[in-house]
Parts: sequence; C-alpha cells; structure tokens
Amino acid sequence: MDLPRAYRRCRDIAAAHGRTYHLATRLLSAQQRPAVHALYAFARVVDDIVDVDTCRVDTCRVGPDGGDGGPAPVVSAVDLLDLVEAQVRAALGGRVHAPASARALPQAWPAVLAALTDTVRRFDIDPAHFWTFLDSMRMDVPGSPLFRDRYADMAELTEYMRGSAAAIGLQLVPVLGTVGPRAEAEPAAAALGEAFQLTNFLRDVAEDLDRGRIYLPAEELAAFGVDEDLLAHCRASGETDPRVRRALAHLIELDRAYYRRAEAGIDLLAPRVRPAIRTASVLYAGILERIEESGYAVFRRRAVVPRRRKLAVAAGQVVRAALPGRVSG
Repeated sequence: MDLPRAYRRCRDIAAAHGRTYHLATRLLSAQQRPAVHALYAFARVVDDIVDVDTCRVDTCRVGPDGGDGGPAPVVSAVDLLDLVEAQVRAALGGRVHAPASARALPQAWPAVLAALTDTVRRFDIDPAHFWTFLDSMRMDVPGSPLFRDRYADMAELTEYMRGSAAAIGLQLVPVLGTVGPRAEAEPAAAALGEAFQLTNFLRDVAEDLDRGRIYLPAEELAAFGVDEDLLAHCRASGETDPRVRRALAHLIELDRAYYRRAEAGIDLLAPRVRPAIRTASVLYAGILERIEESGYAVFRRRAVVPRRRKLAVAAGQVVRAALPGRVSG
C-alpha cells in the first residue's frame, strides 16, 4: 500500500466523519496531522464494524474445503474484531495476516492498516492502547463474552470508556509531544478522551436507544427517578421529561469535571499543539451548552455546534497562542 495514498484515505475519513477533530488537526504540524488522521480512521473503521452485527463476504469464493466456488462465509463482528487485532499485531511485527475472511473488512481497511502501522512505528505508540480499545469495542458486540448494552453505575461506564476513549487519548500523546515526561501528560489526555465520550453519550442518547443501548449509568439516572421505560417514553414522544432534564443536567456537570481535569494537563503538551487540543476541547464542551440551551431536547434533535462558532474558536486559539506571554497557555 502506497503510504501517501493510505494517509490521504485516512484524512478523507476524518474529514467526512469527525468534522470537529478534522478542524482541530488543521492547527497541528504537517507531520502530526496524518498521524492523527490515521488514529481517527482506525477508530472509525472499528466502530463501523461494531455497528453491523454480521457481515456477509460477498466477494469471497472460498468454500469450506478451501476450494473455489463454495458459498460465501458469514463473518460475525466478533470475528472481525479478532481479525483486526490479528492483522494489526502481524503488521507491527512485519508479517502479513490475510485470511480469506479479511475480505469482509471495510474497503478502507488496507489503507488504514498501512497508515496506522507507520504511525505506531514512527511515534513509538504503545500497542497495548489498541488492544484496550478493541476490548472496549467487543463490549458493544452481541455474542461477545464482554458484551454489555446497559451500565449499572459510573464505575462500569468508566471501565468501558477506559478503552473506548481514554485509550485514544493515550495513543495521541506521543504524536502531540510533551514538554516533560510523557507519563505526566497521560492522565489529562485520558480524561479528555473520556470527556469527549461522555459528551457523545449525552448528545446521542436517542440514537443509542434506537440501537437498543443505554450509555448513561442506571444508578445516576435512578437518583432522579429515571428508568429505561421513562427514557423510551421520551424517545417516543420527543419530549424530555423534567426528571430526565435534571438527570442530564447532573451528568453534564460530571462531564465538565472531566474537561477541567483535562484542561489542567494541556500545558504539559508541546506548545505547538496546545491550540489544536484547546480548540477540540472547547468545541466539544460546547455541545453540552447546546444541549442546555435546547432545554435538554436530546430526544428531538442532535446538539451541534455551528460551523461559524467552530471557526471562531479555532481562530481565537491561534491568536491566543501567539500573544506575548501566552505561549504556554
């Protein structure tokens, strides 16, 4: 796989699906941007696999006996996640792992794998972060021993976010660079990933209900008199019950605590990348403000930060970083 072409494919995936992140990456250096696109594209491709319970390999003609002309096999999402992990492990070890079932992976996968492998090697990213991420994705797949579509309390949800979000923050730290030991910046990077993830859960509660999933902890909801039946009623009616409003307001404040922990660590990153990370943080936290401004109407519409606001925040962070005495944030 031609590496420049592979990175361009990752950039296109980031531009199409992660508009806020893609805008923030424009503030990074030319060396860092492709690596961030590769990491984002990997997470996106895996997420796409998880969103489909099974995939039929229509192009595969390898029969059960290994001969041509047999029926196309059906590959579960669980098997595909195992295959993704096997291929990443093989690629990082300089080997090729290409069984016939690999044809069931998304079309972009070969490009994403090539760019990801190059990124991990160039920036010395700990591969363990990817295995943690994939385990969290297995928690989303029916049929996996790790499957979970409800979370009893914040501890259970945090366990999920450790892989789905914190691990991604930790993957990014070597790419972004730090002014001191990498380990000192890692807790804040993990917190920012978790802040983004919890924001997604609050914004997408209706969409997740449609998929049979609830990513808000039952214990926190129950404290405000909210249960699954009430959430389902809100989804059906499009109206947010006052009890749900209070629960969402509480969870938004919990999420803002993650953002505060993350903010304290941004100055531990290399000065060049701080405007990009602050831009992403401010814009994603802005989704919480949009939820509040809408009267918590998350069952009626998806909270979105307007493009003009995004551009203004990005420009403001650049100016802020350029002011004398403000280079460190």
